[in-house]
Amino acid sequence: MQKSNQTLSVPTVYHAEPAKPWAAQLVELFEQAAALGARHGVDADAFMQGAWSAYIDARPGLREQLEELHIKNQLDELRKQGRIGEA
Repeated sequence: MQKSNQTLSVPTVYHAEPAKPWAAQLVELFEQAAALGARHGVDADAFMQGAWSAYIDARPGLREQLEELHIKNQLDELRKQGRIGEA
């Protein structure tokens, strides 16, 4: 069998350390994600959108709650403009 001259890059894998506070672990994960995104040329807006999407997906019901709040704000604005009546 022939040996390859190509070296393999082993990605850094995050391992939670029980002694570290969760906030410090979160900062490390943000730093790792940002470095990975930057290394691969991910657009900042796409990175932020992906991070927001992952956060929303991790909190069941939050997406619906935010959508409901958005609709209520839109209705309030339409009422202020006199475009719909109040019940």
